[in-house]
Amino acid sequence: MWMSGYGGRTKPAEGKQTELWAKALVLEDAAGAKAVLVTLDLVGISRGIAAPVCKQLQDKHGLARASIILSCSHNHCGPVVGDNLRAMYFLDAEQKKLVDEYTMFLQAKIADVVDQAMKNSRPAALAWSIGRAGFAVNRRNNKEAEVPTLIDKGELKGPVDHDVPVLAVRDAQGKLIAVAFGYACHATVMDYLKWSGDYPGFAQIELEKAHPDAVALFWAGCGADQNPLPRRKVELAQKYGRQLASAVEEALSKPMTAVAAELSGSYREIDLPYHELPSREKLVMATMSKNKYEANRAKLLLKQLETKGSLRGDYPYPIQAWRLGKDLTWVALGGEVVVDYALRLKRELGPQTWVMGYANDVMAYIPSLRVLKEGGYEGGGAMLYYGLHSIWGTRVEELIVEHVREAVKVVRPK
Repeated sequence: MWMSGYGGRTKPAEGKQTELWAKALVLEDAAGAKAVLVTLDLVGISRGIAAPVCKQLQDKHGLARASIILSCSHNHCGPVVGDNLRAMYFLDAEQKKLVDEYTMFLQAKIADVVDQAMKNSRPAALAWSIGRAGFAVNRRNNKEAEVPTLIDKGELKGPVDHDVPVLAVRDAQGKLIAVAFGYACHATVMDYLKWSGDYPGFAQIELEKAHPDAVALFWAGCGADQNPLPRRKVELAQKYGRQLASAVEEALSKPMTAVAAELSGSYREIDLPYHELPSREKLVMATMSKNKYEANRAKLLLKQLETKGSLRGDYPYPIQAWRLGKDLTWVALGGEVVVDYALRLKRELGPQTWVMGYANDVMAYIPSLRVLKEGGYEGGGAMLYYGLHSIWGTRVEELIVEHVREAVKVVRPK
């Protein structure tokens, strides 16, 4: 199959470094309320995949939509899935068929792994803590070739989030049976033609070796402008995986905060406006562009115009919040979210707030107002590869933060 994440690839995968996993953690509180976290070693999924998967889980298990989080590691060494990053790829009929077949296979696998987790549920105690890992580098403020020297000099610049939130699940005998952990950094150490979970995959492997009875689940934080640097070597991916696993072990080894048996969830989709809509004439002109990605996006948008009669001026952006116990709050945001959001939301909502990106629908980069104004790839250039109409409107950050606050109010006790 064709691999996802990089537009420069010229042929399908040629082998396998590690397995790719879908994993599920099912939680149930004292009142019988349930929540499901699904983690996927994929670059992303679209709402076209998330919606039927969640509908199936809702129908079969009686779950509310707010109780289901589909989280992607943003791994760039996994397969193309559905129409995610649809303007980046130029697939022949055989590859399109393989993508369609794999997409249906994946949806069934996700439902199956949740079924297994439901059946394997048992009494457990939850606790949380936060470790630290330092390999994420703000790629907007530091040139990749200069990073080793900047590290040696202690001169790296730009905002980062080195927190490693850790949720431990222990059985009635105190044995670790699951650990969910996050980090805000692109999974882009490797760009080869082998299936691999990249550093998050290696971190999960390390943790499951150390705890054979436990399932390790990785979720990606707001790492859209964060890269693991230096990179491009398997040894580095393994090294960063070990560093991340060590940060988790550090959190597990110290006193953790117990989580009471209470769950609460909130889910909404907000209308996130684009800056502008391209005219039909502009799109027709763009189909003749020498930039193949620009031409491909134009063709996709023209097809939408022909099918629907118009282009939608906004995007249905997913925002989700969970409360575990009395005050641990988990915010799940769609898209590739820059680090500014996590830093701001933790500052405004408290340190017991965890902020996840790449959740439920990975439709585009989500810049803060600062990054939007600065421009560049994260500020708007990447919209081309996602096949979206234009950059976001200037209220992108305030709208998202406003609705996160409202979602958190719903789940936090009065």
